[in-house]
Amino acid sequence: MQRRFPTRNILALIGAAFFLAASSAVFAFETRTASPARIQRSEPSSWWIGMQMPQVQIMVYGQNLAELEARTSYPGVTLHKQTSLDNPNYVFLDLEISPQAAPGKLKIDWFAKNAPANTPALTQSELDLLQRREASSQRRGFTPADAIYLVVPDRFANGDTSNDNIKGMREVAKRSDPGGRHGGDIAGMRQHLDYIAKLGFTMVWPTPLVENDQVINSYHGYSATDFYRVDPRFGSNQDYRDLVREAKQRGIGVIHDVVLNHIGSYHWWMRDLPSKDWINHRDAYVETNHVRATVQDPHAAKIDQARFDQGWFVPTMPDLNQNNPYLATYLIQNALWWIEYADLSGLRVDTYSYSNKHFLALWSKRITDEYPHLNIVGEEWSMNPAIVAYWQKGKVNQDGYRSYLPSMMDFSVYDSLHLALSGKHADVPKTAQDKPDMQQLYLAAANDFQYADASNLTIFEGNHDTPRIFSSLGSDPALYRMALVYLATMRGIPQMFYGTELQMSSPQKRDDGKVRGDFPGGWQGDRANGFTGAALSKAERASQDFVRSLFIWRKTAAAIHQGKLIHFIPENNCYVYFRVLHTAEKKSSVMVVLNRNEKPQTLDLQRFREVLGEARSGREVLTQSKLPLEHHLTVAAKSAMIIELE
Repeated sequence: MQRRFPTRNILALIGAAFFLAASSAVFAFETRTASPARIQRSEPSSWWIGMQMPQVQIMVYGQNLAELEARTSYPGVTLHKQTSLDNPNYVFLDLEISPQAAPGKLKIDWFAKNAPANTPALTQSELDLLQRREASSQRRGFTPADAIYLVVPDRFANGDTSNDNIKGMREVAKRSDPGGRHGGDIAGMRQHLDYIAKLGFTMVWPTPLVENDQVINSYHGYSATDFYRVDPRFGSNQDYRDLVREAKQRGIGVIHDVVLNHIGSYHWWMRDLPSKDWINHRDAYVETNHVRATVQDPHAAKIDQARFDQGWFVPTMPDLNQNNPYLATYLIQNALWWIEYADLSGLRVDTYSYSNKHFLALWSKRITDEYPHLNIVGEEWSMNPAIVAYWQKGKVNQDGYRSYLPSMMDFSVYDSLHLALSGKHADVPKTAQDKPDMQQLYLAAANDFQYADASNLTIFEGNHDTPRIFSSLGSDPALYRMALVYLATMRGIPQMFYGTELQMSSPQKRDDGKVRGDFPGGWQGDRANGFTGAALSKAERASQDFVRSLFIWRKTAAAIHQGKLIHFIPENNCYVYFRVLHTAEKKSSVMVVLNRNEKPQTLDLQRFREVLGEARSGREVLTQSKLPLEHHLTVAAKSAMIIELE
């Protein structure tokens, strides 16, 4: 996530107003003693028997709970510890759940401290003990055999208009406002799972679905106000589970978007913080410097490192202090809870490097200890592969830092793709001086030596924070097709942004509301319908067919999923690479040619004979034509070829 808000002046005003309003309420602990004890929240509300770590910590919130003593007599459950921090309204209960415990409703009674055993409880909280799904810990995450379809749920499809506005929530739907809520929801996603599957995608990544009860920009989901509740304008927690279940029936896994770095300014904690150190800079707004390199920089000043780690992203996103061990445990358990509750196939972590790096190591290890085959991808918005590589599991870092995160978003490849095809960075308007350079793609892949596992990086043509690729490539259909061929065939796990298949457009400079435009046909009365094809232009239909053919082919292309990448230095702006799979069970090779020239190019195949070997012909995937590969190969101007060697 980069800055998602269009006007920082507006944000500054909102932030100032927020702090003025908060000075007497938000950061003050509520310690009125006249009210009887009452449990207002207990999180998580459920947990599972048979987890790899049998301990769970429950955060219980209620008036002056620290004055009470919690007790339980549930068979197989031990209450080891009760802790309060500097706010008496919060109590943390450390429970241990035996593998032999039976599913049921665990009741926790609350008494006056040192009350006799036969004393009636003053209040009660509960924890649902559940049985895990069979082989839940061995669930498989997304791999290079998958293709990810990224969706902004509010902008994809409105399947249930009754939840567009929810009484008591701060922002109402206004589809005419590019930055407002438009009404898309989980129901809309469920209704169009077949569409996603038929495009050839095997994973769907929705931007966060948890409650974001903010005044503005609540649609994007990155300002959580309740970590355990799906925003009711999207649907319910059960609706989310149903989405995952129905997606799996179609061969699609769901990737859950996680935010560890910050919350929304209207999160329920902000009315009564669990402790004074729960968030960073609670008394005065300090913005992060956004210089992510301070984490790895061996020469960085401590003040700069602290500013990056502890500063707020924007005034409406309080920065969480993961050095607090109770908050750290809360965030770890929340991720585990959603994986188990919703039956997820992976996680994507927003603004990954902005959180405390030692907490991130703990968080990623705890998740992968519980689910060793689950994939998790982190967002580190850096074009420098050395910085991105720092965070991947298996990387040997100079400072000794050890991460357990399996995948990272490959921003270096993203940037190189635009430099190669258009001669400019993605978010910079085109000029006459721009010179496309296919060498950029070669150099991007050449940097793979820096990664512990480049094949497990997530590559992408764009996302919800970047200009639409069709627009950033000058609305040139040929360059657009070349970019998608590269996305589908390069090493890594491809991710495509919803609507890319329809050549959806945006300004070349970043404009979030327009980048995250409504998918045509997702709303009743839309003129065109991308789901059915009704009223699409000829170009849109052709583009959609191209994406469908490309990614359906990719689903069964073993060389793309598992094959070694061998590439050749581009000559005359023509880049050639191979994906080669030679195992005892499978032998297949794919040749990819990207010609960025305005004229056809004829390649001397002798240069590639070390990989071509004895192959003298191949099948071109996009045209289904058979090609001779004896001596020369002619490639049309501004085009791509995918050739399965025979």
